[in-house]
Amino acid sequence: MSSALIGIIMGSDSDLPVMEQAVEILNEMEIPYELTIVSAHRTPDRMVEYSKSAYARGLKVIIAGAGGAAHLPGMVASQTTLPVIGVPIKSSNSIDGWDSILSILQMPNGIPVATVALNAAKNAGILAARMLSPFSEEITKKLEQFRKVNEIKVLQAVEKVKKRFPNDYDE
Repeated sequence: MSSALIGIIMGSDSDLPVMEQAVEILNEMEIPYELTIVSAHRTPDRMVEYSKSAYARGLKVIIAGAGGAAHLPGMVASQTTLPVIGVPIKSSNSIDGWDSILSILQMPNGIPVATVALNAAKNAGILAARMLSPFSEEITKKLEQFRKVNEIKVLQAVEKVKKRFPNDYDE
């Protein structure tokens, strides 16, 4: 059995630059993952095998990125009981990304797929970590640290803007 808790899949290697955002955040939080290509259209048997074996292999969440018709997240969700997070990707054959967004977002009742914004694999990684957080004190602590770092970055930006445009707010 693998030590991976999160599976990251995509329909094509052209999706990798977007899906690497999920890898980066999971690496930052030290959450083990696996990453591979699983095409709903070109390798349907591989997709079914991946989806049906995911739970037995120890995965807890699957992040599935897809562009164009973007059937991968929904088809994977139809084959597993694990939560699936869909990442719509603006691909070279995309209709401005809307085809991917709607293909993932508009799932029929009974086959839920959590959907993040276009090309937002980082948010998918964070959401997957949050799904695991109630079961792991380590992941909860990493998420708290991540939240705190984001807060500090915003407050630093506030000070930078305030120096350039002085005002009385927060005095």
